[in-house]
This record gives sequence, C-alpha cells and structure tokens, in this order.
Amino acid sequence: MPATEITDFLRANPVFAALPVREVQALAAVAREEPVRARDYVFMEGDPAAWFCVVRSGHVKILRHARTGRDVVLELLGPGELFGGVAAIERRPYPASAQATEASVVVKIPQEAIVGLAERHPSIIREMALMIGRRLRGAHDSVQSLAADPVEARLAGALLRLAEREGTRAPAGITLPFHLTRQSLADMTGTTVETAIRVVSRWLKDRVVAEDGPRLVLRDVDTLRSLAEGDDT
Repeated sequence: MPATEITDFLRANPVFAALPVREVQALAAVAREEPVRARDYVFMEGDPAAWFCVVRSGHVKILRHARTGRDVVLELLGPGELFGGVAAIERRPYPASAQATEASVVVKIPQEAIVGLAERHPSIIREMALMIGRRLRGAHDSVQSLAADPVEARLAGALLRLAEREGTRAPAGITLPFHLTRQSLADMTGTTVETAIRVVSRWLKDRVVAEDGPRLVLRDVDTLRSLAEGDDT
C-alpha cells in the first residue's frame, strides 16, 4: 500500500485523527503493510514488542496459551482496531499472541516511531485508553460469563457481542461479517469444539441461526438474548 493510503487509513482512526498531518505522514512512511494468512501468527506471547499493529482488513484474535494446552481467546479484532500498542509503548514483551482468523492485512508501525509519537503527543495515550476501555468492558462481560454461565448462555452471549460490534442487519437477521469457525467460538467461550458444534447445530435446526455461505446469520436475536440472560422460559 502506498504511504498516502496508509496515511489516510491511519487518519481515519480516532487514535490518530487529531494529530498533525505531518506526524501521521511520518508514521506512514515507516509503517509496513503485512498480509497474514489464516491461522498464521502476527506475533507470539513473550516476543519483544517490536510493532504497534492495526488491523487493515480481516480479523485477528488475541489469545493466551493455557497450561492445559488449550488456547483462550481474549479478543477478536476487526478492521481499524489496534493491538500490541500498550506493550510497544511500555517496551515490554507482548503479553498474549495475535493470530489471524482469516486472510488478513495488518499495518505495522515500528515501536520507536510510536514511542516517539506518544512522547510528543500524549493525547494518543488517552485515545488508546478510551478504545481499550471499551474493549475491556466486553472482555469483562466475557470473563463474567465464563465464570457463571452455562455453555449455551456463553455461546449466545458471544454471538450477540460480535453482532453488536460488526454485524450487518438485513431482513433475514444479523450477519456476522466473517467466517467464525466452531473452534474459534469454542475458544472464545471456554468450551470444547464438540459442544460448540452440537449447540450451533441445534440452533440451525431450530432456525435461531442460519448459514449464509461460511457466515452465521442471527435470525432470532430475542431467543439468543433470552439464552444469554439465562431465561429458560
């Protein structure tokens, strides 16, 4: 991607929108656009935080590897969302891994460039905090659900949160704009892939959800909301 396109892409992000154009142009000049294949890692937990990353297209999941050998998905990030920024600014290793869930493109800004920018314009730290705060509220809901809710409620809640963030409304329901595999759904909700397959298959049969090619369509949002809230009536 030419530097001018990276400049426009970064300026559209709330974190960089208020910066002088020359500062964003300087970032774009040293940034690089990196295509990432599905299931490939952008970085691994414990790697030096060499890059501040922004999803250009596709989706990237942030995960940690549990001692049991299973992955725990902390966040699923779409276009325009930042990751690796706090570690880069604090000059510490990445606390989690980042893996593409589909063919994606990531804009990567070198650590020194983003650290220097933060020193000259501390306002970007505030904007990052606001963005991370919004994501933490979603993460809090996920953790609370993992601790207290049955599997079906967790799965329903996860679909509703994704639909609220990125779903496209149509007469048939709300379409998730990416291929959410049963494995990813299981990782996000702390269950097994077999359980995720079983529950989603029942929802497909009951027309609570449908499939539009590889994408899920939430047909009966009210039923999913009742399940997420633990209403069995």
